[in-house]
Order: sequence, then structure tokens, then C-alpha cells
Amino acid sequence: MKSTNQINSHIYGIGRKKESTAIVYLVPFSESTSQIKCEVNGHKAEQYFQQNFTYLHQISLPLIKVKLENKYKIIANVKGGGLTGQADSIKLGIAKALCKVDKLKFRPTLKFEGFLKRDARVKERRKYGLKKARKASQYSKR
Repeated sequence: MKSTNQINSHIYGIGRKKESTAIVYLVPFSESTSQIKCEVNGHKAEQYFQQNFTYLHQISLPLIKVKLENKYKIIANVKGGGLTGQADSIKLGIAKALCKVDKLKFRPTLKFEGFLKRDARVKERRKYGLKKARKASQYSKR
């Protein structure tokens, strides 16, 4: 991973989905020295997402829609949740970072495709007297 001074000078976006949070940095390819297109928590994206091309394609969708897939390297720091939530949070982070690049040009396209929507569904908390959030013990009449 690059030094923090170099990363802080680039465009970033924060994405969240379920329990996962992703901080995504977009680094122009001219400034990056490695040939890796996407890096997640210090690993190649293919290695991190276990060669699941659904997740890999989902991450790159915002860049494909605005035709910038070969212009930026993606560096993502993700924590919490599962792989599906992490992939969605990275996608949202990339879309927000692209809006910082050129808001007037990219935002309408990304908004129309639904990449800027935050999915706020989270697990419901457990209530006292119940086994789970809504599951109660079986009612006994006698």
C-alpha cells in the first residue's frame, strides 16, 4: 500500500451497506506504479473476493458506465459485513468519488443507474422477552 500522504492527495469516497464500510481511493494510472487495477485491504481484488466475478464486475460498474475503467486504480479499505455488503459499499464509494471528479458530467448518469443510493437496511435489534428480534417462544395455553 502507498504512503498516506500520497493517498490523501487523491479522490476518495465512503460507501456503506449493511454492516460494511468502505473507504475508496481513486488513483490516476499515470501516478500509480503497479499494474493492479483494484486493490482491497492490501490484496488483489480477485484474491480478496475469491475469484467471484459477480463481485468484481459489480465493483467496476460505476467506472464502466462513465467510460473511465482504464483511467483509475481503485484502492479500497473495507471492514465489517460479508463479501456482498463489502462489494456494494465499494461500488457506492467509487460512485461518490467519481462525483467529486466531475459532478456535472458524471452525477446524472450515476444517479440514473442507481449507484448513488445508500441501502440503509441493517439487522433489527433483539428485544427483551424474545429469542430474536421478533421470534417469541411458543404460546402454551395450559
